[in-house]
Amino acid sequence: MYIKVFLKNCALSCYQRQKGLSTLRKCGTAVLGASLACAYGTTVVACKDVTFMAKTVTAEEELKRANDMRSRMELMIMEAQAEFCKALELEEDGGKKFNVDKWKRAEGGGGVTCVLQDGKVFEKAGVNISVVTGNLPPAAVAQMRSRGKNLREGVELPFFAAGISAVIHPRNPYVPTIHFNYRYFEVKDGEKVDWWFGGGTDLTPYYLDEEDAVHFHGTLKAACDRHDTSYYKKFKKWCDKYFHIPHRGESRGIGGIFFDDLDTPGQEEAFKFVTDCANSVIPSYIPIVKKHKNKMYTDNERQWQLLRRGRYVEFNLIYDRGTKFGLHTPGARFESILMSLPLNARWEYMNVPYERSREGKLTEILKNPKDWV
Repeated sequence: MYIKVFLKNCALSCYQRQKGLSTLRKCGTAVLGASLACAYGTTVVACKDVTFMAKTVTAEEELKRANDMRSRMELMIMEAQAEFCKALELEEDGGKKFNVDKWKRAEGGGGVTCVLQDGKVFEKAGVNISVVTGNLPPAAVAQMRSRGKNLREGVELPFFAAGISAVIHPRNPYVPTIHFNYRYFEVKDGEKVDWWFGGGTDLTPYYLDEEDAVHFHGTLKAACDRHDTSYYKKFKKWCDKYFHIPHRGESRGIGGIFFDDLDTPGQEEAFKFVTDCANSVIPSYIPIVKKHKNKMYTDNERQWQLLRRGRYVEFNLIYDRGTKFGLHTPGARFESILMSLPLNARWEYMNVPYERSREGKLTEILKNPKDWV
């Protein structure tokens, strides 16, 4: 029997693993006071079942037997997917639910893609998990070698990858887009097995609310600091650099954290850090959604949002490493890879916002990233 206790958005949540691995029993969530002060054991809460969005990719019997990192990562991302989807559905005023698409990959493994489209709050929200195995083609191996991986050149190598990736495009221009991705990778080269974690969470607002920026970055910093106080500063800088759009001379958003090839201080410690980062997504984002989702906006503000989404598309299709890797992987599921793209985007010729406008203020921040905490 497995029991997990953790804090999320200053809410105490307890989960008890049931016999079927697709089901968790949620033994309560309690938000204690407007001051956001949290306490343990002061509130009696009822139990209810919380299920994964679909059955696990790996057979349940196999996951029950195994206690290796592959199995633990799959369970973690399945839980993170369910938690985030349920949190978003609670904010969707029209009662819109995620469409769940469980898929298999002929070369090995599969995934669960959850997409909510045309909601009142979320224009398009995608939360995808994948657990795949197979052989890396030489092009993908070459990409890893360029990052310093000591792998043989010009050969196919067996690999395992498990990860969660989400992009949320809201309808209201005052609610920012969020993206997060957390993944675990193994590559076998002869008798040697290289492993590492990667991921990050970042925010793309259309109108800058500095209070939101401080809250978002502060939540991520708290998650980092629980493991290594050097992580946030290092991974925030990496995020600003990674999400830079060179041909525009600006960032995609106001950043967050980003890291890759994390294999220190050890596998267990790295897994705990990645799990903590995944658990920080809801408290970093949902309060911002609640704050702005019912705010009135004009058509001009909507057009600016669509213009900024065009920049989002440019980065994802031209520069994003995950998109490139997915498209180079045999048996790639293109619908899931491209779920990050918005339903609507806009390109205008030579659009330059007035410097002192709110649009101009955001543009200045995107050209010159700042430290928020």
